[in-house]
Amino acid sequence: MSERFFLTCPRGLESALAAEVEAQGGTYVAVVDGGVGCAAPLDFAYRANLESRLASRVLWQVAHGAYRSTDDLYALAKSVDWNRHFKPTRTLRVDLAATRSPLQSLEFATLKVKDGVCDRFRAESGVRPSVDKDRPDVRVHAYLTEREATLYLDTSGEALFKRGWRREVDVAPLRENLAAGVLALAGWIPGTPLLDPMCGSGTIAIEAALAAADVAPGQGRTFGFQKLGWYDGPTWQRLRQRVRDRARPAPAAPSIFASDLDPQAAEQCRRNAAEAGVEAWINVGEADVLTRSAPAPAGLLVANPPYGVRLDDESALAAFYPKLGDALKQHFAGWTACLLSGDMRLPKLIGLKPSKRTPLFNGALECRLFRFEIVSGRPQRESRASRPPAPEC
Repeated sequence: MSERFFLTCPRGLESALAAEVEAQGGTYVAVVDGGVGCAAPLDFAYRANLESRLASRVLWQVAHGAYRSTDDLYALAKSVDWNRHFKPTRTLRVDLAATRSPLQSLEFATLKVKDGVCDRFRAESGVRPSVDKDRPDVRVHAYLTEREATLYLDTSGEALFKRGWRREVDVAPLRENLAAGVLALAGWIPGTPLLDPMCGSGTIAIEAALAAADVAPGQGRTFGFQKLGWYDGPTWQRLRQRVRDRARPAPAAPSIFASDLDPQAAEQCRRNAAEAGVEAWINVGEADVLTRSAPAPAGLLVANPPYGVRLDDESALAAFYPKLGDALKQHFAGWTACLLSGDMRLPKLIGLKPSKRTPLFNGALECRLFRFEIVSGRPQRESRASRPPAPEC
């Protein structure tokens, strides 16, 4: 039988996620802001949670209907046979999101959905699930539009960007699925030389190595579906073993490179890569992006350089970016550079013209993925008086 799923993702990655969902067997794929809906057999939840590099959560639809009031939401929640989906001894959390909902209090609407779930259990078994907002066994998600409500069970549990390998982070870590999305949008193909010269804790390089090694991003963690009634342990273990068996051996010479000016950051990258099992796939070193040389005649440079949220001194940024542009021109001719930044001044300050600007969101922060085709030479900087206005981002 075909079920309905909704996979959430960082805004800006919806089209890339849709392609991934289709490759994993989803049909009737629909792209909306913040995610992708699809139809698929129930065991799609196993594959998507285990193998999706871009999704944040995989939500399984259990109810849908019209509503006008919170009483309608209560009735919809109470109509679901929750006992078939999970035991009342499981702890519970209910989350609600809405777009143009006429309800005055979404907090009260959330409580009504929770009461509908718990009252159905109490009516049938005499036991209500306990609420645990921090580490629940089961998560129910409600989504409201102006007139319709949809209830989902979260098959992921912890958000999927939590791969299970991260032990140490830098000050502003990039979420793993956003890093994987940046690589997808940049068009990186495993085997193409890749460099992150401001690697921090190594998220971009590690996500690239996991893809190159064909290691499933969810291989080392547990999921919410393991607490649901339809979970089949032997089927799940067979699937996970098949995915584990297809992992590729590390190459003799890595084509993925990561470096950072901070020795502690480089060491964090090494430890995180080892925790992820891909240390042999990444050449990690200490280097200043402004002086280091390219590790190959051509390749892809991907980085999340510092910007206002990470470095408060805007004058320091204004001095750094032109130097970065000069370094790219001097040392990376023949390369493509894709820089993710929330600083919309970056193209103007770096002195390079982007061939593409892709809007992305890092959490709530609006960013751009700027793509630069690097040619040799030093950027020619015009005088302030003759410089034309910078193009809008």
